[in-house]
This record gives sequence, structure tokens and C-alpha cells, in this order.
Amino acid sequence: MQLAMIGLGRMGANIVRRLMRDGHACVVFDANPKASDALASEGAVAVKSLAELKERLRPPRAAWVMVPAGEITEHTVEELGGLFEKDDIIIDGGNSFWKDDIRRAKKLKQKGVHYLDVGTSGGIWGIDRGYCMMIGGDTAVVEHLDPIFRTLAPGLGNIPRTPQREKRDPRAEMGYLHAGPNGAGHFVKMIHNGIEYGLMQAYAEGFDIMHHASSKELPSEHRFELNLPDIAEVWRRGSVISSWLLDLTAAAFAADERLEGFEGHVEDSGEGRWTVFAAVDSAVPANVLTSALYTRFRSRESESFADKLLSAMRKGFGGHQEAKVE
Repeated sequence: MQLAMIGLGRMGANIVRRLMRDGHACVVFDANPKASDALASEGAVAVKSLAELKERLRPPRAAWVMVPAGEITEHTVEELGGLFEKDDIIIDGGNSFWKDDIRRAKKLKQKGVHYLDVGTSGGIWGIDRGYCMMIGGDTAVVEHLDPIFRTLAPGLGNIPRTPQREKRDPRAEMGYLHAGPNGAGHFVKMIHNGIEYGLMQAYAEGFDIMHHASSKELPSEHRFELNLPDIAEVWRRGSVISSWLLDLTAAAFAADERLEGFEGHVEDSGEGRWTVFAAVDSAVPANVLTSALYTRFRSRESESFADKLLSAMRKGFGGHQEAKVE
């Protein structure tokens, strides 16, 4: 198929590479021409404006927006909506707020332009591992773009198949899901990221306790000098708490055992807050997720070993750099 990608940052550029590797044709645009030129040298068609992007696409056109959530996404979708025609498709693959998706979809529908919200997980490793995608929008539009999603998804891989799934949607075990109408994709991705906060916090606190197991505050016979890199590594091997986040933790410890390259200033990208808001709206208790969010706020006032590990995990899966504290 043919797809345009707008925004060639950590994930956008690698999504294009994975698509081209499977034979899809890509038209690319970024505010930084060097990013577009780099992909042009690999086989993409680089354009200098969204108007030119429209002209290089065959109807029905499909463009994937992969820019920071908020004002930039809003402006990009609005400009594309003005350019695109009936039956063209705009995809927001960033981390937009799900209620914004519903509003945008309604506005674009008046012109006959389709809109999909695609919550995308995979970070900087997705080019090889694949991207887990949670998709919101009309069924016919999702099915039309299935070759794109199938290429980007991880596939079955070596994960054991879940028993008794034979009559369920096979796309889920391939790593992508049509979650529901517009907004549902980013809603599910929002909860995914809220859970991610909680998982990361659990690992961080557990390793922090072990980091302090040799504290002079403890009786001498109760002190342990624990090898955290080896503990992280052994837990990866058959433990019930093994996960990709633990893989990243082990890698961080192997490279920097004391995490001296991190200050422990942990940002939140929005989805954790929105998850807590959704819990409040639905009167659902979310003690762990709320606590994990508040801990990130606290990290900006004082640092701990746990905060350094959180920061190391964020860098591991998404390439997130710590904000510099003045």
C-alpha cells in the first residue's frame, strides 16, 4: 500500500522503515528537512509541504500523523483535513487525548474524510520487535488499512498461544486490535500507559529496597550486599515477574550499575494523568496507578535510587531524556 508519514522522530521514521522493508510505498514529511532526506535516501518520497504530500498520494489517500500530542497534532490534523478529500484517511498514531479524537472525527466526517486513532506501543525498538497497536475508528476503514497494520504489528513471534482463543479476533494475537469507534484506540492506549507507570514503579521500589539492604541503619547481621545487575538478570529467566521492562532494567544495570548517569527526574507524558481522570470519572479505585503518577511528581523535588531506575527504563524503551533541572 501507499502511506504518508508526517513526523519522523524516534518512532515515525522507524515505522516508515518497517513499512518499506515489507514493500509498502511511503511519502514522508518533517519540519526538519534532514529527517525527510535521510528516509528519501532509503527509498521514501520526501516532500516539503502537506500540500505537496497530498499531490504525491493516490486516492483514497492515507496519512499517518506522528508528532507530539497537543497543539502540533491539532494543527497538523486540521491542515490535512482542509487538504484531503472524500474517503481520504487521517491517522493519529501519537498519544492524543481520546476525547480530542472523537471531536476531530466528527468534524472530518462532515467532509467525508475518515479518521483513525491508533495507540502505538513499541518505542525505539519497534522497527525490529514490531508495534503493538490499539485502533479506534470505522470498521471498513480499519480493514482497508489492514495490510499496513499487519506489517507494523509484531506477529505471533515465539510467544505461546493462549488456549481457547480459536473463535476470537486473530488480529489481537498478531499484536494489533480494532478496539472500537473513534477514541477507543487512544483510550485503551491511555490505560496501557497508566499500567506502565504502575509496573515501572513496582520494579523501581523493589530494587530500591534491595539497594538499601546494606544500610547502616540495619543491624549488621541483617545487612546484605546484593548484586542488582545479577538479580535483574536472573529474574528475566523463568520468573513470574519477567517482562520487557525487566529486560530494560537488566540492560540499564549492566551498563551503569549505580545508575550514576541518571538524576532521577521523571517526567510524565500525560497518559498517566488522563488514566487517573478516567478512573475518577468512572468511580473506579486506581490506588497503584494514582500513587505511581504522584511519585513522578515527587521525583522532580527530590531524587532517589528508584527514581533513577524509572528514568533509566524510560530511556530504554522510548529514548526519553531527562529534563534538565535548572
